Amino acid sequence: MSDEHNPKMLSSAGHPLVETPNLDALAGRGTTFEAAYSNSPVCIPARASFATGRYIHQMGFWDNAQPYDGSIRSWHHQLRAAGHRVDSIGKLHFRSDEDDNGFSDSQIAMHVVEGLGDLMGLIREDLPVRGGSWKLAGMAGPGESLYSTYDRDIAARAQIWLHREAPKQDRPWVLFVSLVCPHFPLTAPPEFFYRYFNDPGLETPKLYAEAERPRHPYLEDYRNSFNYDDHFDSEEKLRTGVAAYMALCSFLDEQVGKILAALEAAGLTESTRVLYTSDHGDNVGARGLWGKSNMYEEVARVPTILAGADIPVGATCQTPITHVDVYPTITAAIGLETPDDLPGRDLIAVANEPTDPNRIAFSEYHGMGSTTGAFMIRKGNFKYVHYAAYPPQLFDLENDPEELNDVAEDPAFETTRQEMEDALRHICDPDNADTRAKRSQAALLEAHGGREAVIARGDLGFSVPPGHSPQFD
Repeated sequence: MSDEHNPKMLSSAGHPLVETPNLDALAGRGTTFEAAYSNSPVCIPARASFATGRYIHQMGFWDNAQPYDGSIRSWHHQLRAAGHRVDSIGKLHFRSDEDDNGFSDSQIAMHVVEGLGDLMGLIREDLPVRGGSWKLAGMAGPGESLYSTYDRDIAARAQIWLHREAPKQDRPWVLFVSLVCPHFPLTAPPEFFYRYFNDPGLETPKLYAEAERPRHPYLEDYRNSFNYDDHFDSEEKLRTGVAAYMALCSFLDEQVGKILAALEAAGLTESTRVLYTSDHGDNVGARGLWGKSNMYEEVARVPTILAGADIPVGATCQTPITHVDVYPTITAAIGLETPDDLPGRDLIAVANEPTDPNRIAFSEYHGMGSTTGAFMIRKGNFKYVHYAAYPPQLFDLENDPEELNDVAEDPAFETTRQEMEDALRHICDPDNADTRAKRSQAALLEAHGGREAVIARGDLGFSVPPGHSPQFD
């Protein structure tokens, strides 16, 4: 798993500049799921869904201040209980190593800061301006960061594990390798940064100009709270930010390549299934937005590739999927029963079936930079976004893949919009979920001293690797 990888930023996805040869090679020997989505486009809830196979509103890990604590059974718990080795290396973004998170062993695990996470994200009205966004934007450019160093360590440890530990196993095993790039800070190793910064083909992100940006109130809330425009105020700074993000995608790909090469060198490629995905994507300047927290394709959709035995080679799958499908995929691959109350399906089976036009991908968001819950339904060629307090959005992704034309108010799409809303309400009551999330957040905010105390604590910007102290702004 990577962190914050925009699904369009791979050469195998057709990007004209970004070079990802190792992920491309993985796609060439497996299946790419082209309609794969995060269950929540922000780190901590997304990772809770990935672990448990459940939706956010079913668990209550609403935001980046309510991390997974091992209290709900995960696929790692189930595998370990059945006698299988299941290890993790790298970012987990759970509450703490003090919790039983289900792994046999966890190396250099990154968890939420101070066991608390982003308390400022608990504020869901009169949103504070996030100083951390200025800090993160200002770090864009060539160089090394805590994250690039951390990813090199993660990749090195994964290589060692595959050579030393995997051959010892007499039962099927799982190694969860969780890298942090291309997540902010946008500080990229120079050999990758200048590859893109100096490329004359580097373009301004779509709809970046002030007059071009969509003015939906949900997006305005986020822009007002995360003031990236205050930093990206020149063509030079904007070009630096975009080039750095692309560079981090290539740096990430290099780490993936090292891990896959170790798998090959250990003689394990043919007997091992490999899944690559990301917890969510990133706006990378599109519509004047950076970071995550919305339901556009750049953010809610995630690159997802599955390769190995019984998986079609060099194929693409258009059936919508999400991270809740990972739990049943792993248990099926291992040969264990999947709990029958989980909403997901085995992706190996999905990859071998014709496209299912009726399957639904569902995502929800209740976190930082928002005053209202956001709920997404992807079915067939359409994507519907419902807001508890704002007008909905509807996009025809077949005819409008860049989501330039919101047709939610178009009478010609009234039936489609209603069908999509009905599908959403079959999964959850969005008003009830929004109310429960805000009630939980208000109680936690009060427990930490209230609005002013949390703002005084400061804005973290990003979690730090183990062994480093956080810096608040």
